[in-house]
Amino acid sequence: MSAVVAGLIAVTVGFAGPVLLIFQAAKAIDLSSSNLSSWIWAISVASGLTSIILSIRFKAPVITAWSTPGAVMLISGWSAYAYSDSIGAFIFAGVLITILGFTGLFSSLMKRIPYAIITAMLAGILLKFGVDVFVSSKQLPMLALPMIFGYLVSKRWFPRYAVVTSLLLGLLISYGLNIVTLKGVSVFLVHPIFTTPTFSLSSLLGLGIPLCIVTMASQNATGFGVLRADGYDTPVNPLIITTGIASILFAPFGAHGINLSALIAAICTGKEAHSDPDKRYIAGISAGLFYIIFGIFGATIVSVFAIFPSELIIVITGLALFGSIASSLASAMKEDTQKEAALITFLVTLSGISIAGVGAPFWGLIAGIVTDYMLSGDLTKMFSAKIVIQMREKLRRAG
Repeated sequence: MSAVVAGLIAVTVGFAGPVLLIFQAAKAIDLSSSNLSSWIWAISVASGLTSIILSIRFKAPVITAWSTPGAVMLISGWSAYAYSDSIGAFIFAGVLITILGFTGLFSSLMKRIPYAIITAMLAGILLKFGVDVFVSSKQLPMLALPMIFGYLVSKRWFPRYAVVTSLLLGLLISYGLNIVTLKGVSVFLVHPIFTTPTFSLSSLLGLGIPLCIVTMASQNATGFGVLRADGYDTPVNPLIITTGIASILFAPFGAHGINLSALIAAICTGKEAHSDPDKRYIAGISAGLFYIIFGIFGATIVSVFAIFPSELIIVITGLALFGSIASSLASAMKEDTQKEAALITFLVTLSGISIAGVGAPFWGLIAGIVTDYMLSGDLTKMFSAKIVIQMREKLRRAG
């Protein structure tokens, strides 16, 4: 049950926040409500199917999601392109990601990154959500404080269900305080719309390539880091290939990109999902099923989440991530020789900076790698001729 609920919480968090970016992007180009619903259906079903398939295949909680930085990029630059050209750009980005998976280039680069830097990046991503738990206690103490107390009591006596208990308590309190109301909620099924893609050089260069870059740098790198940080040595190439193929197949229905998830994946990979790491893959299957269920109702599901107070979502997210935050910080500072690199990675990631449309996690990763190699006196190791030759050989074999 704890794993199933972890999957539900993960998807709820995904819909309560990142999906709102989809609405903003759709508004930027006056996208019709039917196309918007089809878009939400496409990213939800694609994320659900890939999460289920990969979690079962590798017996690990592999959680996929839609590209959040990709949606942010669309908000600012989508209006310059025709919708059908955008669909073509989405397909092109999916093809590029799939090629990176088949050639193994992404996997080769990830293996060069020290474990301490990976976990420091993850800690920097997650820390804000832990802090927000206590910020919410100031904004709505009658809801947040009992949820925190319920979590701690449950953690003492039945730790596997601590997050579940806190969630149920939060829902009961919200109802008792008359914060929750079902007014304005309407339910209807989605009718997916297939759009024939067209291809223009401007959209391929302006949307396709940047979408591939931000997805790989800001999403897949951090998503893979989450799996590594919680002890899952899942091969990266099949994950990238699967998400790339899903992106291609669902792009005509509006999906702008599917990738590994970082934030919501951490909810499913930590101890709160299940005390046994070998059983946490159930959370991945659960998340996939809830993705599909929510996606069937498209935009309607957002109105359902709108009835819950934002503090409830914030608190339950932070509590579900407590275990991952603690283990990431401990792992990041474990090796004395890499403490400075890990600290810089953590601080840059936490800063929230964004350069050229690429978010802080990527730049934190870069800062940590540069620091580590500068302090170790072996900066050229990462870019040695041997590595270049290996990558070139993989490209040649892939044709």
